Amino acid sequence: MAPPAVRRAALVAGVEAAALAAVALWLLILTFTSTADSVGRAVAEVVYVGIFAVALGAATVGLWRVSPWSRGLVVFLQLLLGLFGWFSAFEWGGAWVGVPLLALVATELYLLATPEARLAFEDR
Repeated sequence: MAPPAVRRAALVAGVEAAALAAVALWLLILTFTSTADSVGRAVAEVVYVGIFAVALGAATVGLWRVSPWSRGLVVFLQLLLGLFGWFSAFEWGGAWVGVPLLALVATELYLLATPEARLAFEDR
């Protein structure tokens, strides 16, 4: 059984995966209901966010099961989300998206860096 820090990390990753899936759906709706400058780029953005959501969802299940591969994938995806959150909050004027995203990323990375989480993955 996974230690509490790993379970909480899995819950945070699950929230992020659900939010990314919602964003992908929202982008898909916008692609069909508005006039995109480039339909190909709009569809590619939907696919990219969707793949990101699926990868984070799979990693969430892996964290819950304390699978060794999941920790590295989650950390990698958190770094990408952190970059997006940083640019959203401080470069693009989207603090309403960037700041909560940065808080989730910081929480996730903290939970995965706790001694109990590191030991859980070291034993596997």
